[in-house]
Amino acid sequence: MPHKLEGARWTKRVVVAATIASIVGSHAAFAAQLGANDDKTTSPIKHVIVIIGENRTFDHLFGTYIPKQGQTVWNILSEGIVDQNGAPGPNFAKATQRFAADAGASYSNSPGYKNPYYLLPPPGTAGAPNTASDTNGPPFASLSVAAAYDVGLYPGDLGLLLTGASGLASTHTVDTRIKNANDMLNGPFQLTGKTLPYDAYTGSPVHRFYQMWQQLDCSVANAKPWNPSGCAADLFPWVEQTVSAGSNGAPRPANYNNHEGATSMAFYNVAKGDVPYLKSLADQYTISDNYHQAVMGGTGANHIAIGYADAIYYSDAQGNPATPPAGQVENPNPQKGTNNFYTNDGYGSTSTNMGGSYTNCSDTKQPGVAPIVKYLSSLKQPVKANCQANAYYLLNNYNPGYVGNGTVDPTDDGPFTIPPVTIRHIGDALNDAQVSWRYYGESWNDYVQDPTNPLYCNICNPFLYSTQTMTDKLQREEHLQDTTDLYNDITNGVLPAVSIVKPNGLNDGHPASSKVDLFESFTKKIVTELQKQPDLWKDTAILITVDEGGGYWDSGYVQPVDYFGDGTRIPLIVVSPYSAGGNVVHDYYDHVSIDKFIERNWSLKPLTNRSRDNLPNPVVDPSQPYVPTNSPAIGDLFEMFNFNKS
Repeated sequence: MPHKLEGARWTKRVVVAATIASIVGSHAAFAAQLGANDDKTTSPIKHVIVIIGENRTFDHLFGTYIPKQGQTVWNILSEGIVDQNGAPGPNFAKATQRFAADAGASYSNSPGYKNPYYLLPPPGTAGAPNTASDTNGPPFASLSVAAAYDVGLYPGDLGLLLTGASGLASTHTVDTRIKNANDMLNGPFQLTGKTLPYDAYTGSPVHRFYQMWQQLDCSVANAKPWNPSGCAADLFPWVEQTVSAGSNGAPRPANYNNHEGATSMAFYNVAKGDVPYLKSLADQYTISDNYHQAVMGGTGANHIAIGYADAIYYSDAQGNPATPPAGQVENPNPQKGTNNFYTNDGYGSTSTNMGGSYTNCSDTKQPGVAPIVKYLSSLKQPVKANCQANAYYLLNNYNPGYVGNGTVDPTDDGPFTIPPVTIRHIGDALNDAQVSWRYYGESWNDYVQDPTNPLYCNICNPFLYSTQTMTDKLQREEHLQDTTDLYNDITNGVLPAVSIVKPNGLNDGHPASSKVDLFESFTKKIVTELQKQPDLWKDTAILITVDEGGGYWDSGYVQPVDYFGDGTRIPLIVVSPYSAGGNVVHDYYDHVSIDKFIERNWSLKPLTNRSRDNLPNPVVDPSQPYVPTNSPAIGDLFEMFNFNKS
C-alpha cells in the first residue's frame, strides 16, 4: 500500500498527544529484560542495534563518496560515470537508460526492442509536498505541532519538519527545481542544486517486485566476469513511465502520466556536502559498498526478509499454504493494447477488489513466473527459485495479520491483509537461546491505541505477522516497544542483546513523505546517546541501513540468490569501537546477513531448513572481490569489524 503518510491528516493526533505522552511515561519504567546467554558471544559484540531507514540506493546517497587513502569504492564517481561536481564523467554512457517494448501476451523480465533515450523523461515531484501544513504535513507550518508528533529528534532538529516543501503548483508535476529538468541527459543526475537544497522533499519512484526485475534487465547475454548475472540496470525510467505501481487491475488511464519521469536516476552529491552525517560515520567507521536489499521491490517484503530470512506466504488457520483471492494474485502480463501496463498489480483497492501482491512461483504457468525461473536456471551457476510447492508468496506490501494489541487485523484497508503466519523468525531463535531482543518502532504506543495511526509503519514490523509473537501478551509487551523505551533503556545503561529500530514515517527518510536529513538526525540521536554510555558503547555495534533502494538506479553488482532477489545495493554503515577506521568492505551481503551475524555471534542455527541464512559465506577471486565464486552466497558481516583491536 502507499506509504501511510501520503494524504494523512493530523488533527486527531494533536488531540490525543497528551494521552499518548502519559502512556509513554508509564511504560518507560520497564527496562529491557536481559537473557541468560546474552554475554555468550563468539565476538566482543554484546549488543547489536539495527537502524532501518527507507528507500535509498548506495549510489543515490554515496555515488560521489571518496574514501580515505588506501581504500577503494565502487560508485558512479570511481566508475567515471560522473565527476566530483556531479556532472557527466568520461564514462557517462555506462549508465545509459533505454526504452523497450513489452506489448506481447506475457511479462518479460528482460524486454526486447531496447533503444537508448535521447533525453530522459522529465523527473517529477511524484508525491513530494508542495506546501507546509499543520493538518496535512509534513512539512508542518508550526514548531509546536511538529513537537507534538515527534520524539525521534533532538529539539534543535525539529525545525527540519517545517522546511523542504517544493513550492510548486502541484504534488504531481515536473520538478523544475532540478537543474535541466526538461532537458535531462541520459544518465544519472545530481538532485540538489541552487533551487533544490539538500533539505528538500523530493519525488518517490516506483519500487515493486516485478517492476524491479524489469528495471535491472537481467540476461545471461549481458554477462561479464565482473557481472556474471548480466543485470544491465538500464530500464529504470522506462518502467517508471510504463507501469509505475500499477492500478489494482483497472484499465490503463487515458493519457497516462504518473509524474515520475526519470526520478529514479537522481543522486545526492556527498562530495559536495550532501548527506553529511552519514558520510561522517562512513569516514570514521566502516561502510559496505556491496550490501543489497534482499527482495526485489518494496518495504514490507524486505523487512520480512530481515525477520524471517525468507519470504512469507498466504496460509490457512493451521499455517499451511493456501490460495488467496484471485484479485490478490500478481499478474504482470501487459494489458491488451499497452506497452507493459500490468494486468493486476498494486497495493489493493476496495473499488476493484484487485491489487496483486502474491505469486505462486513454484508453478511456471502462473503469470510472470516462467521468465524469471528460466533466467535463474540459465545462469552459468544455475540458481534455484526456492519456492515451496503451492505457496503464494507476498512480494510487496499488504497489512500484517495482527494489530498492536494482539488481535487479528480488522482490515482497515479492506481485504488486503496477509493472514497470520507461523513461520519461525529471528525472535523465536533468540527466545530459544535465552538471548534478549526487542523491536523498537517509533510511534508504537500510538499504534497500539489506534491501529489506523498514520505514523507507525506496521508493514515494517516483521513480528506483527507472527502468531507466536502476537498471541502471547508477555511476548508482545517485552519484545515490541516504542523508541521512547529505547532512549530510556540506553539512559539506564540496559539494552537487549539484539535491537531492531524503526523510525516512524516522519523520520524514516522515505522519498516524498520524509527526507534524508531527518533520518540522519534520528540516527544521530541514537548514536550520540549510546556513546554517552561507555559501558554500553564499548561492546555495541550499530548497523545503519535502509529497507530497500526505493526504485533508484545503482551501478553495483546484483547477485541472484533465489526467485525473490537480491535487489539493488543499499547503504550499510557499521558504527562500533570495533569498526573504526574509515574502511570500505567489498564482501557480498544482503539483509539476511544481519540474521547470519546474529546467529554466528550467539551460536544459533539457521531459522529453517530453507531460509536464506543457510547460504554459505562468499568465496571470491581477488580480481573480482564483489562477485562470489560460490554463488549464491551472502556474508555474515564479520568482515565489517576488526576484532583484533586491543
